[in-house]
Amino acid sequence: MFSLIPAAGSGSRAATDIPKQYAPLAGRSMLWHAIRAVCVPPVQAVFVVLSPDDATFATHDWSAFGDRLQPLYCGGESRRHSVHNGLVAAMDDMDAGDWVLVHDAARPCLGEADVKRLIAACENDDVGGILALPVADTVKREAAQRIDGTQDRAGLWLAQTPQMFRAGLLLHALRQARGPVTDEASAVEQLGLHPRLVQGSRENLKVTWPEDLALAEAILRRRA
Repeated sequence: MFSLIPAAGSGSRAATDIPKQYAPLAGRSMLWHAIRAVCVPPVQAVFVVLSPDDATFATHDWSAFGDRLQPLYCGGESRRHSVHNGLVAAMDDMDAGDWVLVHDAARPCLGEADVKRLIAACENDDVGGILALPVADTVKREAAQRIDGTQDRAGLWLAQTPQMFRAGLLLHALRQARGPVTDEASAVEQLGLHPRLVQGSRENLKVTWPEDLALAEAILRRRA
């Protein structure tokens, strides 16, 4: 089993002076915490997909992860391209049938119990699956900044990461996918497959806006 973290973006919405994945959180970078979360048994290696011109990664101390951490300087213009390029580059170390946990660099608060629950639910599954949360809030449709209707939230889930698929299946799905691919599951769905939904945690938030940094810091400090 392997992990892959696309980390080639700039994260401009978080309004940080440096690429979001390197923003400091609880004494480490956000990326360090994301790597730690998926660098657990039975994961053999964590591949971090970086921009080809990333000069920041090498300035950080990653020694805690030993030789299990493998940087790949082949990131693309989108998440889809980065994951695809990372899988291609990592196939020298993986087999097509190996499981891959694809995790967001911007989800530093993933808990070990959630990772274990995902693996246990999907390791014998024919397709794979993702961590996700049922929608709890009322969902509104918008038009011109006004409410255009209320969406029935029954059966709606918010996708999280990691998303767990066989390397060969995911690579094929990404190559075949058409239209927007905002996560790995959406590419697999286009093959007519139905990934499993595994309930995650609200603490596994995605740092997107400036205020999310404070929430993530509080969660990590409490755990420490």
